[in-house]
Amino acid sequence: MIIDRFEGDIAVVETDEGFRDIPRSQLPAEAEEGDVLASCDGCYVVDKEAAERRRSSAASRMKRLMNKGGL
Repeated sequence: MIIDRFEGDIAVVETDEGFRDIPRSQLPAEAEEGDVLASCDGCYVVDKEAAERRRSSAASRMKRLMNKGGL
């Protein structure tokens, strides 16, 4: 699950099945947009390693695209 955005007190989360809303109060205080969430015993935790891998991969793809496109 990936936090797509926050809308007030709701986190809009992307899952394999689509988007769902989770009350922000159920997430860790440090949760940010783009973080990867894991569900553990009915609680949500931020998977920092997965989030960093995801961000690094996206940055790498962007860099390759910019180099190929001459931007």
